Amino acid sequence: MRELNVFGKVEFVRSNRAHRITVKILLDGLRVSLPYRSSETEATRFILNNQDTILSKQARIRARRINTVITIEKEISTRTFTIKAKYADRSDVFFSLKDGFLLIEVPGDANISSPQVQEVCWNGINYFLKKEAKRILPPQVELLANQYGFNYSSVKIQSSKTRWGSCSKTQNINLSFYLMLLPSYLADYVILHELCHTVEMNHGERFWKLMDEVTGGRTKKLRTEIKRFAIP
Repeated sequence: MRELNVFGKVEFVRSNRAHRITVKILLDGLRVSLPYRSSETEATRFILNNQDTILSKQARIRARRINTVITIEKEISTRTFTIKAKYADRSDVFFSLKDGFLLIEVPGDANISSPQVQEVCWNGINYFLKKEAKRILPPQVELLANQYGFNYSSVKIQSSKTRWGSCSKTQNINLSFYLMLLPSYLADYVILHELCHTVEMNHGERFWKLMDEVTGGRTKKLRTEIKRFAIP
């Protein structure tokens, strides 16, 4: 629908679990979940009625995304290493992790800001992020579970770009390796969020009360802070 073009690509998805129209705001569009009894016309009206709010949130997402662009001038810190890029006299992109620095050497005639080079850079970064996440995050889940008395079945490290973590009904915890881009206390917040789901699967009042108990009443503050970060 032409009137929705301002939001980018808009995808409508019908869900048996949806009780109302919800809009997931993405960098380049929207994902709209609607109950089977609702129509796309109703969903469109809902979106347009909230256009200013949605566009404002979309702009903030784009602003956060800038922080994940690899440049020659800027360094990006991860949980265990710092990413630094430089131009070099070579024909391919080369990665070297040493002494807490992941050095990316980019051919001198390449445009590092191009989508193609950015993709190559992040493919390499992701390899090291995942390797480090498998080393760091499962022990941290175990530590926090023991500290607060939670039980869980397993921990799996994934490449999810849509959420930092999730918890299944069988208490399997899935964590995105992009958690390695967060400060450690925010990564702990995500882990505690998923551990709380082993007790309360929804986001009801009891869930948020439990979250406040394990975060020392800082849930609202931490939720606000994590919104400043974007998954590449």
